[in-house]
Amino acid sequence: MQTQPSPTHIAVVNGTIWSMTGEDPFNGSLLLEKGKIRRVLKHGAPAQPYDDVLAAVTPLCGEIAAFLREAGQNDGQTSGENAGQRSENRSCVLDATDRWVLPGFIDAHCHVGIGEEIYRYEGDDVNEMTDPLTPQVRVLDGVNPEDLAFQDAFQAGITAVFTIPGSGNVIGGTGAVLKTTGRVVDEMVVREPAGLKVAFGENPKMVYGEQKKMPMTRMGTAALLRQTLADAKSYMEKKEQGVKDPDKLPDFDLGLENIALVLNRTIPLRAHAHRSDDIMTAIRIAQEFDIDLVLDHCTDGHKIADVLAAYPYSAAVGPTLISRAKVELKDKSFSTPGILASHGVKVAIVTDHSVIPIEYLPLCAALAVRSGMTEEDALKAITIWPAEMLGVASTIGSLAPGKDADIVLWTNRPLSWDADAETVIINGSLVKRSNKEAG
Repeated sequence: MQTQPSPTHIAVVNGTIWSMTGEDPFNGSLLLEKGKIRRVLKHGAPAQPYDDVLAAVTPLCGEIAAFLREAGQNDGQTSGENAGQRSENRSCVLDATDRWVLPGFIDAHCHVGIGEEIYRYEGDDVNEMTDPLTPQVRVLDGVNPEDLAFQDAFQAGITAVFTIPGSGNVIGGTGAVLKTTGRVVDEMVVREPAGLKVAFGENPKMVYGEQKKMPMTRMGTAALLRQTLADAKSYMEKKEQGVKDPDKLPDFDLGLENIALVLNRTIPLRAHAHRSDDIMTAIRIAQEFDIDLVLDHCTDGHKIADVLAAYPYSAAVGPTLISRAKVELKDKSFSTPGILASHGVKVAIVTDHSVIPIEYLPLCAALAVRSGMTEEDALKAITIWPAEMLGVASTIGSLAPGKDADIVLWTNRPLSWDADAETVIINGSLVKRSNKEAG
């Protein structure tokens, strides 16, 4: 979807800002310039009517007026009924009175762009199930920016996703962090590659066991992964030797190059693991090779939360808003992310779209709150914590100067049943505008 032309300067004025930087919500304004957050301004008093704020002679409003003048606007154009409409499209003011202003939400594990809902074979690029070991494939080469799920995502306030290959293979390939709007995927990339997918448990042994190929068992899955990591380690050593002696250089291997990114801790291993024993196998291998790890799904995490807390690994929990479609899901619970967070484990709540439609990410977070997670932790689990585990917290996940202007204005507390993502900004572009603000 092509976004509307957007102003270079946007003032989001007089909202309740929840920055996800550790501060409590406060009344304030945001100044956005050329796709980035320039300033986060705190008001010294509770929210006033929009026109009163702009008309007041205060240093705050003076700064907003000066900011808008940079875009060639006159002071007289900063208030009144046309405040949200600038004919030259150089600047605008968004009235955030009675609105909650938060960073765009992030889904840290999904298949948006490669698992299109309305197609079968045509739009299914989730699993390259021709070999149990496919570290050479990149999700970026399969993403369709016109997948309707991208639009569903930003309409629901989700401005970034981690899209990753599926769990049919022991090693599935690399994933990418993408913004949820753009005409070509190359323009949507935040970080690529951002993780290497591996899978434990039922899926790979079901796919290849039926073919009478390894792996038929959990033991086989672990052995294949271990051997491939060892092969990549040997490959890296030979490359180092080849610096001094070119005769020792190994033939270039794209798959081993991708695994080398894990071994040198450039990207984490993203381990599909539901059952507690599979979770521990993933941890065991990560410890053996001294690599970074994110536990994807972590369905049984609540059973061993104290054990997981002893390790420096994050968990992307979900999908939970589904039936118990296989044995591994028998103990799924919306209490899992809250229990893990209370033990100090960094958690992301995820949809695994299209298992759960991407637009229900806020609902999944709300159900986690109903099951005992604090509201703040649930919001962190779809903003700053996934940004941190994806290695993109310097650009997205919270509201701070210098970060990407990915911002959502909500009509209520975002996890409330009646909250609507009324206005959505991605990279400083207005991709969804409320009737009140739209020109």
